[in-house]
Amino acid sequence: MRIEKVGVIGSGLMGSGIAQVAAYNGFDVTLVDLDQERVDSAIAGIRKRLEREAERGRITAEACEDSCHRLSGATDMGSLQSMSRMEVVIEAVVEDIEVKSGVFRQLGKVCRGDALLASNTSSLPLSDLAAASGRPERVIGLHFFNPPWALKLVEIVSTASTTEETLRDAMRFCEKLGRVAVQVKDTPGFIANRLLVPLIFDAIEMLDNGVATAEDIDNACKVGLNHTMGPLATADLIGLDTLKLIAESMFEEYGEPRFKAPTLLRRLVSLGHLGRKTGRGFFRYGG
Repeated sequence: MRIEKVGVIGSGLMGSGIAQVAAYNGFDVTLVDLDQERVDSAIAGIRKRLEREAERGRITAEACEDSCHRLSGATDMGSLQSMSRMEVVIEAVVEDIEVKSGVFRQLGKVCRGDALLASNTSSLPLSDLAAASGRPERVIGLHFFNPPWALKLVEIVSTASTTEETLRDAMRFCEKLGRVAVQVKDTPGFIANRLLVPLIFDAIEMLDNGVATAEDIDNACKVGLNHTMGPLATADLIGLDTLKLIAESMFEEYGEPRFKAPTLLRRLVSLGHLGRKTGRGFFRYGG
C-alpha cells in the first residue's frame, strides 16, 4: 500500500509528537482534536520544536518549513470525517478503553477499506479496539515512546486477527519514519513497559520507605546502570496518572503484586501532582 496521508487523533504530547515525526519524514499529516485551540497549540508546539532543531543545526531550515507545511488540523473528533482519505490513522487519545473503543468504532465507519488503523496504547488490550473497528484484520498497535521525536523505538503490536499484509504495511511505515520497530503480541505492557513498570515501582517504594532520596535513586540508575534517565524522572515524564492507568491494566491482567500501583504513586495522583505536565511529581519542574 502506498502511504502519503496520515491522520493522528489526539493532539497531546504523544499525538503531536507522532504527527511531527510523520510530517518530518514526508507524510501529509492531519491532526485531530476536540477544538481549534488545542489543534493550533499542538501545531505551534511542533513548529517550535522543529525551529529549535534547525537553530541547533540538527535539521535544515528548509526541512523545518517543509514539515510545517505538511501539517494541518481538524476538529471533527465526533465524526472523524477528516480521516476518510487517510492511508494510515493513528489514535493517540487518553488511555481509556471506552474512549479509544469509541474512536475505533467511528474509524471503522469512515475510513477507506484498506486503511491501516493503529493505536498508540501502552497497555490496553488491542484486541478490544480491533473488534470495535469492525475490521480487526487492519488494526495494529504502534506504540511510540515519549517523546516520539527523540526516542526511536516503536512496538508493533499484533492480535490474532492481524494479517501478514497489515504487519508488513506497519513495518514499512515505521521504516519510512526512521524508527526502530520490534514486534510483540497483544499482551498488557508489551515489552518495554512490562520490564519498566516494576523497576519504577521498586524505585517508588524505596523512596517511600526512606531508603534513599529521589535524586540518589535516579543517579544510581543513570551512573551505575547507564540509564539515560532515572526511573522516578521517567515516571514524571510518562505522567503519574498515565502510569497508574498502565499499572491498573497490567495488574488486572497478570494479578502479580509487582504491577500494583504503590501507595505513594496513588497519593500523588490524587493530589494532582502528575509529573512534568503539572510541574510537580517526584521532582519539581519550572519556576
